[in-house]
Amino acid sequence: QARLVESGGGLVQSGGSLRLSCTASGIISRANVMGWYRQAPGKQRELVAAISTGGSTNYAESVKGRFAISRDNAKNTVYLQMNSLKPEDTAVYYCNYKAVLHDDWGQGTQVTVSP
Repeated sequence: QARLVESGGGLVQSGGSLRLSCTASGIISRANVMGWYRQAPGKQRELVAAISTGGSTNYAESVKGRFAISRDNAKNTVYLQMNSLKPEDTAVYYCNYKAVLHDDWGQGTQVTVSP
């Protein structure tokens, strides 16, 4: 199982920016997809963005043009740059690692956007 350690959450005003980081350790496959999901109170967990080791990306429609996902394969680290944040982006953000026989989650980091 991969161990995922997240950082970078916090409180920011509407229109502000935050950068989340997540580093994976343990048994890491050379082919994997790392991504960010979020869960707001009373809502289901949803995909925000994901990126493969080859650099292919996938974004939720609600964040396209505002968020950017990137990764450093040498460091097994994925980043989520969040710009033009809105109050509706408020949620717990979870890092996810997917590979053969793996679907691992971080502990989550709170992102709160004030109006």
